[in-house]
Amino acid sequence: MALFVFARAAEGPRMPVAIVRAQAKDLPLEFTLDDSSSMMGAKLSEQKSVIVGARISKSGSATPQPGDIQGYSKPVAPGAQDLRIVISEITK
Repeated sequence: MALFVFARAAEGPRMPVAIVRAQAKDLPLEFTLDDSSSMMGAKLSEQKSVIVGARISKSGSATPQPGDIQGYSKPVAPGAQDLRIVISEITK
């Protein structure tokens, strides 16, 4: 199963600003989200505050699907370290 770790602006659109793809079998995962993992022209470093999320996708799709399992951090500054995200919510 695919694992997506992403950051989105704490306030504003829910579209991820940065994303990393791995495999669920790699958990626990050490990861780095920075401007090199940014998407669609937005830079992670330009965000004031972000929410970091992790989702295990049964389908392998980056788009959330019913039955995926996910978890989120509280808002943090870009570059925050030592985050622990509990992946326990089932997507409906």
